[in-house]
Amino acid sequence: MLDLFLGSVSLRAADIMRALTGGIEDHTSVILFQFRLPKAITASMVGMALSISGLQMQTLFRNPMAGPYVLGLSSGASLGVALIMLGFSAGIAPDAISGIGNWSVAMAAWAGAGLIMVLMMIIASRVGNILTVLIIGIMLSSGISAVVSIMQYFSNETMLKAYIVWTMGSLGNLTPTQLAILLVSVIAGVGISVVSVKPLNALLLGENYARTIGVNMKLLRFAIILSTSILTGTVTAFCGPIGFIGIAVPHLARIMFVTSDHRILIPGTILTGGIVMLASDIISQMPWSDNVLPVNSITALIGIPVVIWVIMYNRKYSELF
Repeated sequence: MLDLFLGSVSLRAADIMRALTGGIEDHTSVILFQFRLPKAITASMVGMALSISGLQMQTLFRNPMAGPYVLGLSSGASLGVALIMLGFSAGIAPDAISGIGNWSVAMAAWAGAGLIMVLMMIIASRVGNILTVLIIGIMLSSGISAVVSIMQYFSNETMLKAYIVWTMGSLGNLTPTQLAILLVSVIAGVGISVVSVKPLNALLLGENYARTIGVNMKLLRFAIILSTSILTGTVTAFCGPIGFIGIAVPHLARIMFVTSDHRILIPGTILTGGIVMLASDIISQMPWSDNVLPVNSITALIGIPVVIWVIMYNRKYSELF
């Protein structure tokens, strides 16, 4: 509700309530239903999706620093989007990416995120050191960024501008079709994570223990790869690469609920992620101002202190992990 009330245009609370109940149809209804409400729904979905992705990755890799942005999933999804927007820019105009085009962008992002997730799992199985896995993830992200930079160099001016704007991250540019795809994808991804609650809890005690109680590790890994690829890929495809939510919010949920039980952590992380992303959206739109900040900048300012805290107090905090 606070996200609906605040913005560059001042709206009275009474007018907003009448518009929500269908009692008024004027500029308030236009601002509310065409701009602020879709953006608030998008922010909630983005926060939920990235937070659940981070929680699953931290449990699977048993690494408190794992997250879709740190381990390169967002970069992989960005590469998939770049292939659509830049690699085939000669035959696609910016306004032509609609309908089936939206699904093509989403599926390209899923494929890119899933490929990086599989690659990081293979690396993690061969390299036991957590720090080394993180460094390799950062190097992969840098390599992907280099490939995208080359694609930008050879792309036409129109598509390059569209791609640069996309990389800044935005919650307010989704079409109704894109918002519908985002909703369906988040519901599917979160549904997979909810079904995986018991195996994820068993995984906290190690893969050997999980196998002894009958957990199918191959199926669990596939479920996590599928869930994180759908969630991270869809968010990146339509809202741009949004960082630090996936790594920071699961830790905030663990601290607030003082538990590592996924029966509590999953709904807690969903709730916390939605709230943090809505707060980021409120700050980024700078209420009562005509200026709008990139949402990436706000999520970084919120997430970085949490990551630094986890690193500095890792020993005290590890008992919750």
